[in-house]
Amino acid sequence: MSESSRRPRRPAKPYRRPQKDPVRILAFEALRAVDERDAYANLVLPPLLRKARDKGDFDARDAALATELVYGTLRRQGTYDAVIAACVDRPLREVDPPVLDVLSLGAHQLLGTRIPTHAAVSASVELARVVLGDGRAKFVNAVLRKVAQDDLAGWTEKVAPPYDEDPEDHLAVVHSHPRWVVSALWDSLGGGRTGIEELLAADNERPEVTLVARPGRATTEELLREDAAVPGRWSPYAVRLAEGGEPGAVEAVREGRAGVQDEGSQLVALALANAPLDGPDEKWLDGCAGPGGKAALLGALAAERGAVLLASEKQPHRAGLVAKALHGNPGPYQVIAADGTRPPWRPGTFDRVLVDVPCTGLGALRRRPEARWRRRPEDLDTFAPLQRALLRTALDSVRVGGVVGYATCSPHLAETRAVVADVLKQHPGTDLIDARPLLPGLPGLGEGPDIQLWPHLHGTDAMYLALIRRTA
Repeated sequence: MSESSRRPRRPAKPYRRPQKDPVRILAFEALRAVDERDAYANLVLPPLLRKARDKGDFDARDAALATELVYGTLRRQGTYDAVIAACVDRPLREVDPPVLDVLSLGAHQLLGTRIPTHAAVSASVELARVVLGDGRAKFVNAVLRKVAQDDLAGWTEKVAPPYDEDPEDHLAVVHSHPRWVVSALWDSLGGGRTGIEELLAADNERPEVTLVARPGRATTEELLREDAAVPGRWSPYAVRLAEGGEPGAVEAVREGRAGVQDEGSQLVALALANAPLDGPDEKWLDGCAGPGGKAALLGALAAERGAVLLASEKQPHRAGLVAKALHGNPGPYQVIAADGTRPPWRPGTFDRVLVDVPCTGLGALRRRPEARWRRRPEDLDTFAPLQRALLRTALDSVRVGGVVGYATCSPHLAETRAVVADVLKQHPGTDLIDARPLLPGLPGLGEGPDIQLWPHLHGTDAMYLALIRRTA
């Protein structure tokens, strides 16, 4: 073949350096921390955002987008995994976790935001080039182009089994919850399809930031003077910040006179504080006080009545957080690091006792969406002995005529009514108090005497409370 008959070579494309996108790189780093270190996004993300702002890389809109990308991806992880699995040629477990994180971020931009399709794909491919390299960026590009062929509703119709054939698996895929969590929540609701779908949908919504005005130190009127502040729904001490409201910008929060606290947690403390007693009302105990939100509210309420609060927390570093939350309390209090199952105080010492026990945290999936993927059914067996031991100790710690509040941030029946029923069988001389009248105006509190709050009904975490009076 002569030189003249050869096909001329095309000039090689010049190498283009990948464009670094600080917002998406930060979101990727946060997801990797959650996956690699079992970190929680609400603890990982704030310092990353502060660092980016300090470097001048971020403004408020960038921070809002990064936050949406991280939390939105974690909340919808189960749904996105099902979609991505339908678009790759291998089992999902064979996709490297960093690659899967980039794909999930891309899927959220395509299916869960208003970012235009071309921008979502190109930004994700550029992110892949920066953090994974050009080779795997091509794989990301190919997969996300398949994802972009339909919207979220279309994809869920394809990848979720029909409701009539497998209702739990259908809801698990559509609403992005593990199947066992769907089953447990359904049992706790005891209702039909409407209730469970509303609850699962509420778990995937961004929670409002709620502040508490600590009595004697701050007022709701003061907090309501802040931009984007509106009254709470149920607690007289609650103020909600509209989207974009920054608690750290509130003077009372910076000074510790107010705090960030879900309204459900406030209601638990208020119900215990308002429960009727027989006899004196001078000594209160928070037996599982970390990180200190309920203790700070209880301490302020106790001070108004001339009572003293003892806040006990097993872990010394968490006891330090409790001390920080209570610093400046208007009345006397004490914070100690002690094991609530082997307490240093004498039996029958207290008039009111709260034990907000360690649990699976299934009631706070709006705030910690990664917990739904991290928890396993066998975790219930781990918590069960501790929950029962703490409630038994609380009943021993209260005097005859006094009241114990058993609380947990989980609606799972194995962590709520089962614990209370088991312990009370072995602890004669106790009566359950109807807690519902102590929270007037709240709808949907059920048949009692205990209380279960719900995100879809009350806009709170799914807090549980049983109030128990010691009678002998």
